[in-house]
Amino acid sequence: MAVEITRTPASNGNQKTWTWSAWVKKATVGMGSGDYQMLFTANYGNGYRYTDIYFREDYLEIFGGVYNTSSSSISINVSTNRVFRDPSAFYHLVIAVDTTQSTAADRVKVYVNGVQETSFKNYQGSTVVYPDQNADTFMNVTTTQNRIGASSGSYPFKGLMTHIHFIDGTAYPASTFGETDSTSGIWKPKTAPSVTYGTNGFFLKFENAGNLDLDSSTNAHTFATSGTLIQNVDTPSNNFATLNSLTANCTLSNGNNTWLGTQSGYEHSSATLGVSSGKWYWEVKPNGPCGAMGVTDFNWQFKRRGSIIYASSGYAWIYEGNGYVSHNSYGDIASNYSSYTSSDIIGVALDLTNNKLHFSKNGVFEASSNPATNTNGISIDAPSSLPSGFYSPLAADLCSAVVGGADFNFGSGFFGTTAVASANADGNGFGAFEYAVPSGYYALNTKNIKEFG
Repeated sequence: MAVEITRTPASNGNQKTWTWSAWVKKATVGMGSGDYQMLFTANYGNGYRYTDIYFREDYLEIFGGVYNTSSSSISINVSTNRVFRDPSAFYHLVIAVDTTQSTAADRVKVYVNGVQETSFKNYQGSTVVYPDQNADTFMNVTTTQNRIGASSGSYPFKGLMTHIHFIDGTAYPASTFGETDSTSGIWKPKTAPSVTYGTNGFFLKFENAGNLDLDSSTNAHTFATSGTLIQNVDTPSNNFATLNSLTANCTLSNGNNTWLGTQSGYEHSSATLGVSSGKWYWEVKPNGPCGAMGVTDFNWQFKRRGSIIYASSGYAWIYEGNGYVSHNSYGDIASNYSSYTSSDIIGVALDLTNNKLHFSKNGVFEASSNPATNTNGISIDAPSSLPSGFYSPLAADLCSAVVGGADFNFGSGFFGTTAVASANADGNGFGAFEYAVPSGYYALNTKNIKEFG
């Protein structure tokens, strides 16, 4: 079910001038012609009157007008030539509209990660359509419902959104909401920007676990939410690993933390973050013995025949549901591990200081290994010997006749949509895991990688 946050303005505001700002992390690349992912819309409904901001295929589109099967009158059609195909990081998007400007191109401004876009197209025709001077949009009208994340349950956004600002009456640049970090040079959010929200403006932080659609602006507007909002530790200031839709030949969901096979066997995905040093921990809840997990080189592809995994390139170490650990064409290198089912949680501890790999089942590490003391475990190749030079978490379906799948917890605190029973953080205070993180091991996120990777 699509998650959709809605509010209908109680009074009219400024239809000519407004700003929308948000940080978004896409879960899908979205290259299909029918792929629409709604970010924010003002929808009159009667007569199909819209002012929309959405991803269309792999680019960003701002659309406005009356559009139905019998007639159309398009007042805005501004689409970026820039494409958005990175599911591993947050984009900061700012759309600033001011139809009072004398120059047409100044009436709709688009910023991505602090930089103003200047190259646009019109999906409907050859010429970009800017609104007429002093034209009214459908924003800030009492008869027009604002919708975030979907449109009446259709065209859901697939991914994460945070720090959503809407400004009624002012067109602000991106620098109002973000700034360049003086140390890293990375564009980052301003957590309390100095803005005037106007009559219908709002600020959704999603930080209050008991009221996730709380408006933190001075207006304190009330929103309605359909579907279930899930709070996530994955933020623009600390980006957590997820499974990677660019490397997956399976179906990903729940912010790319759940994978499900769509055919019989041989499906896999690596993660969005890789590491070449340090010690790392994550958890996996398989949907059965066919949902396997481990680590891989980014270039890895596989097929399975009998009990042997054949790798066409790269390297992989995989814990299988039958209790075996396999490695590339060497086949089974360990057979004394416990079998697992859908009721079990598997912990993965990757030690790139000693080049070891440890697996736990329901909090107990297998084969008398102890990752904290470097006792036992599976010996793996040094990252420097890999084609890519990095290891990444791996999801794999190893059953030739059964569709596999699993929920990964890289620290989000959820297996699918089910919260962990006991939230255990790593030594840096990051993440929420079902079982205690081994001493010296950390969640896979950008802050930890900067410090320990």
